[in-house]
Amino acid sequence: MDIEYREFSDKAGRYAYLNEQLDRVLSETDELCSALANASALFYLLMPGLNWAGFYLMKRGRLMLGPFQGKPAVARIEVGAGVCGTAVARRAPQIVEDVHACNNHIACDAASSSEIVVPIFADGEILGVIDIDSPLKANFDAEDLKGLQTAADKIGAFAQNCAAVD
Repeated sequence: MDIEYREFSDKAGRYAYLNEQLDRVLSETDELCSALANASALFYLLMPGLNWAGFYLMKRGRLMLGPFQGKPAVARIEVGAGVCGTAVARRAPQIVEDVHACNNHIACDAASSSEIVVPIFADGEILGVIDIDSPLKANFDAEDLKGLQTAADKIGAFAQNCAAVD
C-alpha cells in the first residue's frame, strides 16, 4: 500500500486526507489487528510532531495495549487511570495541553508533553481508544479532535463488521 506524506496548510485538509487514506487502510482487511496496525502507522506518518500514536483496546474490563508506533508503552491501564482510562470512564475525548501538569498522566515516554485520547465505540460500547502523544506542548486542539473523532467513528464501524481480535 503506497501512502505518501503530504504537507497541508491547515489541519482540516490534513485530516480530510488522513481519513481518505484510513478508508483505504480499512478496505484492505477484515481483521481488526491488521487495520489498527496500519492505522497507527498512518497517524504517525501523516500527523506532524508526534512521538507516539496507537490504540488501547478494552479487554477483561481494562485497556490493553494494541498496535502502535513509538517507544514501548504501558501494557495495561485500568479504567479511570491516566488520560486513556479517564476517556473510557467519562466516555469522552480528552485533550491534555501539558501532561507534566496532569496528576493522572501515565508516562510512557518522558519526552511527551501533550496528549489527545479519543474513545472508539462499536455497538454502543467502548472498543478502545486512539491515543496520540506529542513532545510539543498544546499540540492538539478542536481541529485534531474533529479529525480523530471521524477516524474513531470509521474504526468503530469497521470493528462492528470484522473478525474478532482474540
